[in-house]
Amino acid sequence: MSPVVEVAAAVLLRAGGTQFLLAQRPFGKVYAGYWEFPGGKLEPGESACQALLRELREELGVVVDQAWPWLWREFSYPHADVRLRFFRIDTWHGTIAPLEHCAFAWLDVGQPPQVEPILPANQPILRALALPPLYALTNAEENGVPAELARLESALAEGLRLIQVRDKTLPPGQRRALAEAVMALAGRYANARVLVNDDVQLALALGAHGVHFSSAQLWQLSRRPDCPLVAASCHTAADLSRAAELELDFVVLGPLLPTASHPTVAGIGWPAFARLVERSPLPVYALGGLRPTMLAEACRHGAHGIAALRGWTPA
Repeated sequence: MSPVVEVAAAVLLRAGGTQFLLAQRPFGKVYAGYWEFPGGKLEPGESACQALLRELREELGVVVDQAWPWLWREFSYPHADVRLRFFRIDTWHGTIAPLEHCAFAWLDVGQPPQVEPILPANQPILRALALPPLYALTNAEENGVPAELARLESALAEGLRLIQVRDKTLPPGQRRALAEAVMALAGRYANARVLVNDDVQLALALGAHGVHFSSAQLWQLSRRPDCPLVAASCHTAADLSRAAELELDFVVLGPLLPTASHPTVAGIGWPAFARLVERSPLPVYALGGLRPTMLAEACRHGAHGIAALRGWTPA
């Protein structure tokens, strides 16, 4: 069996993260003419981040300011098995030029790509890019339904685009009414999506965008439900592996820090979080005692973004 080829790949972002760059492979190489995220193989003794910075200097002529570790993916091509480590980058020095590619193109996040063909290993990355950095969990049980809907309306107006209807202890009728009201609010904003916690039937009945499972429910699934978005809460490496086996769209991992409901519980902390997500093929939201102002810290440790029950309230 041939050894796995280790590759570092860059997701370069601009315009506030709304556009990303793809480069076209040159003629004479395997998959010539295909579009890919720029990057290349690790040389002996290099870390993935070191290889990425070197490759971007050689391929695009830029010096990167900061590379955020993101997703990890394995893929078997006919010619080789590859292990890709993706990094997100939004600041660099120099002017991008296709020094080792035929061309490059800036594409809109969340829109069908206007170039083709794209390397097969990169398709899940395009879907992951469309997920926003903040995932809000409803807390009507604590705040009351009217106050929670007002909180959501303010947050949506300020850019919130991913919501989980949680509130699992509300009576079924009240929870359904809450979910209907959240769907109506989200429907006023382009690209706003709503997931329902642990209730596939309710999500389907309301036409919600997806369902979010608890870690206990995750282990009861035999296959991925037929919903556009499927997510789960995770607490252990085994949970993360199970979510990846089921090919979910994203996960939430925590608790990370002490929370208002559990102020004496330390949480797993950033170092443990980074170790757990280092090889995740799925986007991971950090949860537990976090606020949007901590997004950069979360991304530095490999998170896709932040999930919050209380901390997403607009200032």
